[in-house]
Amino acid sequence: MHEMAVTKDILDIVLKYAAANNAKQVLGVGLKIGELRDVVDDYMQRFFNYLSRDTIADGAKLKIEHAPIIFRCSCGETFQVSIKRVMSSKPTICPYCSGRNAVLNSGQEFEIIGIEVI
Repeated sequence: MHEMAVTKDILDIVLKYAAANNAKQVLGVGLKIGELRDVVDDYMQRFFNYLSRDTIADGAKLKIEHAPIIFRCSCGETFQVSIKRVMSSKPTICPYCSGRNAVLNSGQEFEIIGIEVI
């Protein structure tokens, strides 16, 4: 379960931000996580709850936005692909030109996009 390690890193960043801004309490943390990160939302929240006990982030809610897996083809078009397709051994084929020269454009993100404090 890699969620514990990344959740600890998130909490560390959130607490540093809160301290630098003289926050009294952290209410929420917005995250943008790509589908390829294979993160379970419930585990992240549970670990955050556990790790943030007795800190100003105790009780904060994680608001997770999932970034889809998107490829950009050499023809210039972008297209979304399911996680099942990516995990299969089949090549990624552009639906516009049938090319096989697509590169990953989105789906590996792991960003804090907002911290709500008072």
